[in-house]
Amino acid sequence: MAQAAIGLGLVPYTRSPPSPSLGSITGRAIAVRSRRARSSGRMSAVVAKFELPPLPYEMNALEPFMSKTTLEFHWGKHQRAYIDNLNKQISGTELESLKLEDIITKTYGGGNAQPAFNNAAQAWNHDFFFHSMTAKGGKAPSGDISGLINRDLGSYDNFVKEFKAAATTQFGSGWAWLSLKDGKLIVQKTANAVNPLVSGETPLLVLDVWEHAYYLDFQNRRPDYVETFLRELVNWDTVNARLETATAKL
Repeated sequence: MAQAAIGLGLVPYTRSPPSPSLGSITGRAIAVRSRRARSSGRMSAVVAKFELPPLPYEMNALEPFMSKTTLEFHWGKHQRAYIDNLNKQISGTELESLKLEDIITKTYGGGNAQPAFNNAAQAWNHDFFFHSMTAKGGKAPSGDISGLINRDLGSYDNFVKEFKAAATTQFGSGWAWLSLKDGKLIVQKTANAVNPLVSGETPLLVLDVWEHAYYLDFQNRRPDYVETFLRELVNWDTVNARLETATAKL
């Protein structure tokens, strides 16, 4: 079956518009390109490849809080490498026709991950992270997410305290998340490429705490990076949109 780009992966399409996948809560697709090869004079199946999606802002839009140079390396080199390596790993396998989210959950293996897991999850995580930021963002949110933070985490200040703790105490590489679990907000941290999809939670916000995400701007000062993200960069409009999508499925 032919495939179309939507959300963060590949979903089957018909002549009518496709239903958005979980990844569509980012507002940006991991795009695909399709090619048809001829074999013995007959048309073969469509082969779809993931492509690097564009950033939702200009490279310098987040300055002075995140530099153009950081994004050139982080988005232009690191995320591109994850996607290129994923395409190589899934080429010619049963994974080639799956949505990105399905590749992640299928290859996680309950913690005994298959080779494609790390690149698939990192491609997803990075796109989700880049869409979690905006110029003139940060500070306390408004909208439905504000009410849920107060209900489930006590207050915005308490959320900040928990999120900072998750982000700064994640040993080595990983991620800090605000997620929905059983209809309630939780703050969690994950190591390396692991994300909440593999344990059934719905992510709403993420901060990348791999050193390549912040070292050019903050060197070893991870707490300052976390503080800057919360105060200046969080895109609460996107978080509210993700929340609306997630709660509509409950």
